[in-house]
Amino acid sequence: MTGPSATALFSRYARDYDASRRRLIPAFDDFYGAVVDTLSLGPGPIERVLDLGAGTGLLSAGILAAHPYAKLVLLDGSEEMLARAQARLGPALSELHLGDMRDCLPAGPFDAIVSALAIHHLDDGAKRDLFARALARLRPGGAFVNAEQVAGPSRSLTDVYDRVWVRQCRALGATAEELSDARERMANDDCADVDSQLRWLRKAGFAEVDCVLKSWRFAVMAAWAPAS
Repeated sequence: MTGPSATALFSRYARDYDASRRRLIPAFDDFYGAVVDTLSLGPGPIERVLDLGAGTGLLSAGILAAHPYAKLVLLDGSEEMLARAQARLGPALSELHLGDMRDCLPAGPFDAIVSALAIHHLDDGAKRDLFARALARLRPGGAFVNAEQVAGPSRSLTDVYDRVWVRQCRALGATAEELSDARERMANDDCADVDSQLRWLRKAGFAEVDCVLKSWRFAVMAAWAPAS
């Protein structure tokens, strides 16, 4: 998360944030699971991971379940969110950083840098800058995996994504209040389409780039640093 208004808003929802995730992210298991699966592709072990916009540590917990010896470094702008992540992750949490993704990132090298539903709060220029700075913090062959909310390739398709999301969330039991609260948080969004983000990752210098999962407005994009 980034920006004072976004940080304050997400801090306000910290206590109840996890409870609605499965109702507001229709492809929840596939979405988070694709990040974990991608990290298992290698090369090399996953021993040190940086989670950007880590929130309550939901994504890091999934990574830890698959890589129990990993040391986790979390960055987020909300003190309340990080407190919940600390309680969730326990001794596997190596470092906590209260800060903004637009600022200097924690020192590497990392085997993996991940993010879930956070980078879309940055404008496009800041996204491109972050991709380059993330690459600089990865070890050779390290992975950058971004589980993200994305725009469609056109305004009309973005509108379709939104209608599908509402229909799916309601089918999963999301209440009108949950959808309204989600809309309030989404007011800070600056989503970009998948093709643009893959292009920016390649331009940043990543050697291999792909969208490994996409379900309407939710996509998981992966990029690997050059091996040497």
